[in-house]
Amino acid sequence: MPILPPVGSLAGGSFGLFKSLNSSVAASGDGKIMGQGPFGMKYYLSGALAGGICCSLTHGALTPVDVVKTRIQLDPVTYNEGFLGGFRQIIANEGAPALLTGLGPTAQGYFIQGWFKFGGVEFFKINITNMIGDKTAWENRNTIYLASSAIAEFIADIFLCPFEACRIRLVSQPDFATSLMGTAQRLVSENGFIPAFYSGFVPILFKQVPYTMAKFAVQGKAAESIYASLGSDSKSMSKGGNIGVSLLSGVIAGVVAAIISHPADTLLSKINKGGAGGSGSMMSRMMNIVGETGVLTLCTQGLGARCVMIGTLTAGQFGVFDVVMNAVGAKKFHFHDPKH
Repeated sequence: MPILPPVGSLAGGSFGLFKSLNSSVAASGDGKIMGQGPFGMKYYLSGALAGGICCSLTHGALTPVDVVKTRIQLDPVTYNEGFLGGFRQIIANEGAPALLTGLGPTAQGYFIQGWFKFGGVEFFKINITNMIGDKTAWENRNTIYLASSAIAEFIADIFLCPFEACRIRLVSQPDFATSLMGTAQRLVSENGFIPAFYSGFVPILFKQVPYTMAKFAVQGKAAESIYASLGSDSKSMSKGGNIGVSLLSGVIAGVVAAIISHPADTLLSKINKGGAGGSGSMMSRMMNIVGETGVLTLCTQGLGARCVMIGTLTAGQFGVFDVVMNAVGAKKFHFHDPKH
């Protein structure tokens, strides 16, 4: 059975919008924006592919960290020895393979999410820039980063949410099923399609949208500052130098984004745990969990582990994204002051 919901109408509407906006780029003379491009469907598909690969690789590689973080969030009484202690406890009680619980849904879900997130951010920021002009776009680049990332992440989360529901259930209850498909089938049979896969949709939006907005906006600003401190820019720096800037700015962006989105991440982990928050609507369960856990605990429980995870993960994503874009012959779009 398919894990994802029917999205034909969504896809049709989205691709219609993409086609319309893409035509506006093609109609703007040589198709160049801020002296870069032209940008067509090949570029956007390259960005989507690079985004899928970078998110799948980094989230998959950090599955052990995510397992420990999720266990600390869901069962702080048992896992009360800190981040490193959590590793030791899981290995001692369940064996090292337990640290890879949920690897399947993580790798698959975040490939799809990365496809729409990174591809969407590239698409929206380029087309918004094209519509409002280089000068206005440069002056409002932070707003464009925020708007592009919010729209792209909302779309991506529709596809990610079912995979996250399966991952969290497997991590919190390892004997629930033996595979991703088995987990999905059992969740649907016991709860129904929407409660099974989308109980955590509101928390995932609260987690992922602010996280992604902060990630792209802070990374863009941090990269600008790093280039300025080096007396260079993305045009004149080597490919290796640009990747280095992406890695460093990614660490900074990741830590900031982790702190901002952590309360919703804890809430998401708890709401996908069987029986958490009692019965009733999604919002009533969320309010019950907040009341039971406490706001301070939501903001701090597992935060250290998540900062390590997200700082490393975000740096890796921007680095791998640049490597894949270079490999497929696509030059990443950067905002540039049109006066220079």
